[in-house]
Amino acid sequence: MIQGLIDALTPMALFWTFVGTSTGILVGAIPGLGGGMLMALVLPLTFAMAPLSAILMLIGIHVGSVSGGLISATLLKMPGTPSSVMTTFDGHPMALSGKPERALSLGIGSSLIGGLFAGVVLALLAPPLSFWALKFGPWDLAALILVALVLVAAISQGSMLKGLFSATLGVVAALPGLAESDGQLRYTFGFDDMAAGFRLLPVLLGVFVVSQLLNETDKALGTGNLIRLGKRTAFPKLKVWRAQTGNIIRSSAIGTFVGILPGVGASISAMVAYGMARTFSKTPEKFGTGHDEGIVASEAANNANVGGALIPLITLGIPGAPVDALLLGAMVMHQIQPGPLLFTTNGNLVWAMIAAYFIANIMMFVIMAGSYRQIARVITIPTHYLVPVVFVFCVIGSFSTGSRLFDVWVMLGFGLLGYVLDRARVPLGPFIIGLVLATPFESELRTALQLSDGSLLAIVDHPVALVFVVLSFVMLMMPLLRRPGRAVVIAEEEES
Repeated sequence: MIQGLIDALTPMALFWTFVGTSTGILVGAIPGLGGGMLMALVLPLTFAMAPLSAILMLIGIHVGSVSGGLISATLLKMPGTPSSVMTTFDGHPMALSGKPERALSLGIGSSLIGGLFAGVVLALLAPPLSFWALKFGPWDLAALILVALVLVAAISQGSMLKGLFSATLGVVAALPGLAESDGQLRYTFGFDDMAAGFRLLPVLLGVFVVSQLLNETDKALGTGNLIRLGKRTAFPKLKVWRAQTGNIIRSSAIGTFVGILPGVGASISAMVAYGMARTFSKTPEKFGTGHDEGIVASEAANNANVGGALIPLITLGIPGAPVDALLLGAMVMHQIQPGPLLFTTNGNLVWAMIAAYFIANIMMFVIMAGSYRQIARVITIPTHYLVPVVFVFCVIGSFSTGSRLFDVWVMLGFGLLGYVLDRARVPLGPFIIGLVLATPFESELRTALQLSDGSLLAIVDHPVALVFVVLSFVMLMMPLLRRPGRAVVIAEEEES
């Protein structure tokens, strides 16, 4: 732990954490972009970096981008990231009422507290969870990954069927190439370039970035009317924060523990926390009119979600959010295997990551509190100027992975696929997580079957795995178990 803290406090580590946090804030503040896009873009650049520097920069990007979204959500009523949608409900009305500085200050302060709360939970919960997971065998790990895949599909945006379809597509995309279990080529269709399968980086760039660029071309150019900030600082006094103590703790806890659920994302955390804040509020009628409680609940929850999502990634090797699949991919590219053994094989790195998470949140607060007026100018850049520049970086990044034009075509193909899925309201998160988890799932399942002479009934002798499988089955059956009338009401609410 001490060595990890020392590693995170070296000048080089602090530099890359600062670079990640500051660029994450800037990109997160621009509507249409986001942390996932920036992380995918910088992945090629990390090849020449030390593993620790690369991972710390990506953590900084994740923290900064989630926080940066509140600036455009407040001043433009256009959330820079999906996690800031709920902030628009009260942040923008407060800004329109002549108090934009107060709205931003409440959001920035809540982001810091929510992030630090999740960091404490991460530091306390990750080690025992990791050591407990060390007792898992192949059956247990395969069943756990199955639960993660089903859970991602079950709670993703839209219907469960669409989520399952997206996750299945991700698993299918991971199949071509050299099978890790037996070393045989499969699904190459006679193309030599397919022998290596679809490389992770071009697929991520296509699904996360190119599809978003295609979406942006459908929208009107420009960024809207920006609310002007005054010269005075309106950081709330201590008594304001005391009045929000219960709201902050509750929202931070919700964000952290929702973040632990694989594939949920910060936007769901913010929605749940906002709803709970309104339920427990003494003045629920003020929500949506520029109320302090709404801003605090949304920003505390979505920032706490970042730390919560790191827990399953570090301890089990399962991304807690779609963006964390990019972090997982970066770790794998640097020969770092997340999972129960990570504390044993790379203990210093784990504690450096946890320390960097705390540092990134503090940096985020200092940067945003000291320069939110300057950051606000960035969001006035018209999107149509950014799209071609980002696309060029995508092409360069895809080609750099293997110096193959084939990877560029893969990026374009998956970008088109992501665009079609998004237009059909099929969530992209399950696709990415299915792609990343397909290989470890296959590996663990094959090992388990080899140990049991190919019999699936051997799972009965492993109670933990059996519980996971039953849990997966129950989650799949939940839509069928709902009453028809209630299902119709839920469907109408989701459609509205």
